[in-house]
Amino acid sequence: MDTLTPKEIVAQLDNYIIGQTDAKKAVAIALYNRYRRMQVPKKLQQEITPKNLMMIGPTGVGKTEIARRLAKVVNAPFVKVEATKFTEVGYVGRDVESMVRDLVSVAVSMVEKEKFDDIRPEVRRDVDKKLVKLLAPGVKKEQKQNNNNDFMSMLNNMQNNGGQGLGNIFNNADTVDDDPDNNTDVTDEVRDQRLSVKEQLDKGLLEDEEVTIKVEESKKVGPMDDQMGQMGVDMSGMMDSLMPKKTITRTLPVKEARELLIQQESQKRVDHDEIYQNAIEKTQNNGIIFIDEFDKIAAGDKKTSGEVSREGVQRDILPIVEGSRINTKYGPIDTDHILFIASGAFAESKPSDLIAELQGRFPIRVELKDLTEDDFIQILTKPDNALTKQYVALTRADGIHLTFTKESVEEIAKIAFELNNSNQNIGARRLSTVLEKILADILYEGPDMQMGDITITREYVREQVGHIAADQDLSRYIL
Repeated sequence: MDTLTPKEIVAQLDNYIIGQTDAKKAVAIALYNRYRRMQVPKKLQQEITPKNLMMIGPTGVGKTEIARRLAKVVNAPFVKVEATKFTEVGYVGRDVESMVRDLVSVAVSMVEKEKFDDIRPEVRRDVDKKLVKLLAPGVKKEQKQNNNNDFMSMLNNMQNNGGQGLGNIFNNADTVDDDPDNNTDVTDEVRDQRLSVKEQLDKGLLEDEEVTIKVEESKKVGPMDDQMGQMGVDMSGMMDSLMPKKTITRTLPVKEARELLIQQESQKRVDHDEIYQNAIEKTQNNGIIFIDEFDKIAAGDKKTSGEVSREGVQRDILPIVEGSRINTKYGPIDTDHILFIASGAFAESKPSDLIAELQGRFPIRVELKDLTEDDFIQILTKPDNALTKQYVALTRADGIHLTFTKESVEEIAKIAFELNNSNQNIGARRLSTVLEKILADILYEGPDMQMGDITITREYVREQVGHIAADQDLSRYIL
């Protein structure tokens, strides 16, 4: 984890999330406590457990965005799950342990990418050499039939492979990293041609040139893989080692072919066991699981306290949050130091409706405030990913230079705020519905017309959505 201080973490979150200072401070402290834990003696490290958080607030106020951005800031494995998707053990549906398996899969992808990035320069050099040979192939040799030698070669391969099965033999017979010069003669003319091709390739002049390559067929994940994964068994990996790898021929531009070959070659050069071990450690020490709709499993109505989707799920989640060992296809995962962030509106229930044991596992409670009109103005303009900036970038693809006046932004914020008060409060998500309606004509006509500079004014905003916002029945369906 990057050793950012709590203030630095909050400063990073401020670039994307407006307001909610208390929530930002709480998650920043929880993250920095992980760094503090790693500085104490080893014996004491195991005793210090993360202080899980419960974020309480209506939809659209930034709960999910805070958790997602937090994970990116500290480069931590992160998954978002919905509590309502789980069912009690013994019923049809996802079991709660799947959230941990999803988390370690994310960690594996993160570590794998880091390893691939480390070896990319070396792999790219080798792949470019292969591309040169494919773009300037040698002269094919005449094929000679020799079935006896082929059969003896197969027997020798079986013996050399220690009886590991025919899968390895077939795999070796047609691999994606075959030298393109196999069964070809490289004449002086071919060598001169390759020197010219290499020079052009290095200068980036052949990126759109088409080349035919062999690539491994993508793995198909079936329902059996998911079921076996729940028991910590990698069914697809076992089948890959037994069955021959299938390759397909594809004709692609050089820039796309290079990326496919780099990905394929990198898979062969890294130590996957090391990747899995690093991913497990990363998951255990830095993993974040965000459980949304947590209020939906609270038994607000005591008559429904025994429902499968409520108290039963709580009791299944409890041991994972307390700390337990979960089997995954990459190895067992201890959940003792994974940070859990629960989230919910708690409009029809309250945190005290959760079972007592689970309440105690989320000691930090943060209430997120409703967004004000001024918050909406800042959300539209201040963050790096502000909605107005997104639409300006999107319309630029059609040659349109879109500008929002200060007054138009204020009017959009005012309309969105009033709609939230008069209809259901969906927070900042209301801004997207209003903006999409305002810009509908521009987004539709833009690709076919040279519109040039377009300025969105307060009058234009009122013209597009003012009459809809004023009609409560109409706005309920459209905005």
